[in-house]
Amino acid sequence: MSRVCELTGKAVMTGNTVSHANNRARRRYLPNLVNVTLISDALGRSFKLRVSAYGLRSVEHRGGLDAFLAKASASELSDRALTLKRAIAKKTEQDSVAAA
Repeated sequence: MSRVCELTGKAVMTGNTVSHANNRARRRYLPNLVNVTLISDALGRSFKLRVSAYGLRSVEHRGGLDAFLAKASASELSDRALTLKRAIAKKTEQDSVAAA
């Protein structure tokens, strides 16, 4: 399983560990990934996603999973999150047409 956030696309970065003597050794900076269950209000069900702590804060800041996916660009979302975004958009469109 790759170490990539499914919502923000945040992934592993590489760099150097620099000692006091200025010796350099390659290292990897891993994102803080957490397995979470997020609830979609539009679809009325929950989804298990592997999200970074930064991504989880962004979801809460934007007002939930549905609002986050509505504003998120498709290039940074995983395939699962992209299909979820399309399903939520389709459901909200159907609800707006039925209400009108």
